Amino acid sequence: MSFPLRIVVAKRTAAVAAQLAELGRRTFHDTFAAHNRPEDMAAYLEATFNPDRQLAELHDPDTVFLLAQLQQEVVGYAKLRLHSLLGLDGGQKPEDRLEVERLYVLEDWIGTGLGAALMRRTLEEARQQGSRAVVLGVWEKNDRALEFYRRFGFRVVGQHEFVLGSD
Repeated sequence: MSFPLRIVVAKRTAAVAAQLAELGRRTFHDTFAAHNRPEDMAAYLEATFNPDRQLAELHDPDTVFLLAQLQQEVVGYAKLRLHSLLGLDGGQKPEDRLEVERLYVLEDWIGTGLGAALMRRTLEEARQQGSRAVVLGVWEKNDRALEFYRRFGFRVVGQHEFVLGSD
């Protein structure tokens, strides 16, 4: 990438929560709206990506947000969950695990290397946190995301349910 990208840990402020809410709504809608009923999408976006909920997530001590910034504009982010139970098989302890709950990049920046830079910083954060495993969930029909994660060594190890409205 030839532009000045900064990836920073998010501050726990209402202003950052508003940025996360807007970016989350936009990227989730752009990625999944065509595959879901409009009323289900609207309800999910309102419940999940509102500033109050984002502020609560920012204040969760087991959550870290990494913001990808270009000239003060947030163009992507990763939401990381420390001590994740996702896919826990009994042989690992949650304190050894970090989950990538979200890795979102604005549509105009997909394919530029921004997502890869954000993932590299995510994996560095996992090392800094002492995590021995990094896990994530991805929709099985999101081929672009599946290929992206494969390039970073992720592999399918199971399934979990994700409910969006009636689906």
